[in-house]
Amino acid sequence: MSLATAPRPLRAVLIANRGEIACRVIRTARRLGLRTIAVYSDADARARHVREADEAIRLGPAAAGESYLAIDKVIAAAERSGADAIHPGYGFLSENAEFVAACDAAGLVFIGPPASAIAAMGDKAAAKARMASAGVPLVPGYHGEAQDDALLREEAGKIGYPVLLKASAGGGGKGMRVVESEREFQAALDGCRRESRAAFGDERMLIEKYLTQPRHVEVQVFCDSLGGGVYLFERDCSVQRRHQKVLEEAPAPHLPEALRREMGEAAVRAAQEIGYVGAGTVEFLLDAAAETTQENGSPFFFMEMNTRLQVEHPVTEMISGEDLVEWQLRVAAGLALPKAQNELTLTGHAIEARLYAEDPDNDFLPATGKLLRFTLPLADRDGRIRLDSGVEAGDTVTMHYDPMLAKLIVHGEDRGQALAEMARALAALDISGVTTNRRFLQRLVTHPDFIAAELNTRFIEHHHDDLFAAPHATDADIARAALVAIDRLAMNQLTRDQLARSHIDGAPRTDDPWQRRDGWRLNAPRRLRLAFQETDGSGAYEVIATQGLTQGLAQEPAQATWQLQVQRGGEETSRLAGQCQRLDNDTLALTLDGHRQRLFARLDPASEGDTIVLTAASVESRLIWRRADRADHLPQEAEAKLTAPMHGTVVALLVDPGQTVEKGTPLVVVEAMKMEHTLSAPADGAVEAFHVAVGDAVAQGDELLAFANADASAEAN
Repeated sequence: MSLATAPRPLRAVLIANRGEIACRVIRTARRLGLRTIAVYSDADARARHVREADEAIRLGPAAAGESYLAIDKVIAAAERSGADAIHPGYGFLSENAEFVAACDAAGLVFIGPPASAIAAMGDKAAAKARMASAGVPLVPGYHGEAQDDALLREEAGKIGYPVLLKASAGGGGKGMRVVESEREFQAALDGCRRESRAAFGDERMLIEKYLTQPRHVEVQVFCDSLGGGVYLFERDCSVQRRHQKVLEEAPAPHLPEALRREMGEAAVRAAQEIGYVGAGTVEFLLDAAAETTQENGSPFFFMEMNTRLQVEHPVTEMISGEDLVEWQLRVAAGLALPKAQNELTLTGHAIEARLYAEDPDNDFLPATGKLLRFTLPLADRDGRIRLDSGVEAGDTVTMHYDPMLAKLIVHGEDRGQALAEMARALAALDISGVTTNRRFLQRLVTHPDFIAAELNTRFIEHHHDDLFAAPHATDADIARAALVAIDRLAMNQLTRDQLARSHIDGAPRTDDPWQRRDGWRLNAPRRLRLAFQETDGSGAYEVIATQGLTQGLAQEPAQATWQLQVQRGGEETSRLAGQCQRLDNDTLALTLDGHRQRLFARLDPASEGDTIVLTAASVESRLIWRRADRADHLPQEAEAKLTAPMHGTVVALLVDPGQTVEKGTPLVVVEAMKMEHTLSAPADGAVEAFHVAVGDAVAQGDELLAFANADASAEAN
């Protein structure tokens, strides 16, 4: 049956969201013949979801509270556009019962559950109480209404550390922290309340026993308004940081079929208990430890239910062959579920990686800037690789919203094939202009324990040294970077030569050989000395590159064989013969001592200096380079400064001006993209003065305070 002739006819849908989920909904809605309406803030006026929709309506300023979270403005936009329905996406108003009531009052179909179901599960404490009465196993904890600091501290002590503080009205990792001891409790409670208040307008907390090595396994459920309910299998989302998922996969590895069925049926019962309609996710902690297994032998615990579509829904689509957004639209139109439980099949294995604009090597600080490049040549290959993105090359990433740029999803006949596809896709992803977590994702999916599916929610913490180890360059890395630098110098010289030959008035004459900058020498082979350094400031290397002679004349650099003498600390460590062949603008074939590799090479304009980025089938190699035979200007380690690490808002000053502090003492808290980041003292010393106040907006690089290093002060005296 057509959506236009369904019990609740749908002809036009407004998507009350932004970014990749808005683009995702637009694709399916358009395929089903619906008119699509986007909404946007001033910061998103030129965003991809605005460009792709049939219509777009401005909501207001960049602040979410004045745009995407403004219920009256969203309803007014729907009425103005003539929309029949509103799809909330995820985040923002997607789990807001007041918003659902406003849609009902305006005669708009809300593509999601009824307000009563959202209210039942949206308040985490109330949800757990209801699940307990329904016999669903819960993690031990405190879910009461009393919120006095002393009471909460007492309850945490009763539960036993470590405990997990969670925002009662929250989700997505906001307002959530692990507390290892009573000494850390108050600071963690204060921080969780600030985050929860900023994200949800509610600072109530609940406390749970923190299981040290559980898996996070969630079940995709779907219910219609006619009483039907099914589960579309499960996803393992154990690999997380700060309680936000990084990698998701379906089905959950090593899950027995009987346990899969038990968890799925329990999830459907939980959804139907609250009169649920639409797409939802029932999340469980799976723990096989004897001391935490339920008396009935079930090793899983109800954690929460997300009453919306999840970020990770594409992996379920990959293994089931179903379009979950289409299911949402059909159920919202009053139609029955497209399939019964016995008609659903599970095929192969899918993995999703979340690509964020953030710097994993700098405590995952959000990154902003203009995307200069953003493509995935392998996307849509045989339907096995998919890139769900809300951005394109040329778009600007701002500080105002969640830093997720895209989701990379792959499918294989089994988990091993899916892992191989993910490794290839991450290597092929061509992105520059904004710092991302791509390299971190590569380290994750190639880690032996991830490959072996030895998963738990503290995977990143347990493997911190492996995942964050500085990838020191090998001699081969340095030699390859030297070939790229030589190629770049040759290309720059070619550009100057073309400019001179164009006879433009005032153009410099670069056909003069004495003005060449590519190592040319009279009656001698070209010779260059190149200096390199790791991007983290460690390691200093040099390459003396000498071009061979052919029939007494030096070949053009791009066609030559170069003898590369690699030096570390002034000592020669290797000699390699290398060649560089440019296949297209950024794809090169580099040959070292007969070993030819095809890789992507570029200069990263988002980095300070000339940073060469090489990406092959494994991970990236990044080296800063300079012409050491012209000037020795490798960056030196800068004096530590307490500057804003990203654009954001100051939410707390934790010490007083003039106060003496020890190294590591928290000083300032800056909030950006709904997450808090604490800056600590770089050494023993004193805070001389703050240059900012609570509530101030700061830009990346702004100096936040004047800090006097104790050692420096002692030397001066």
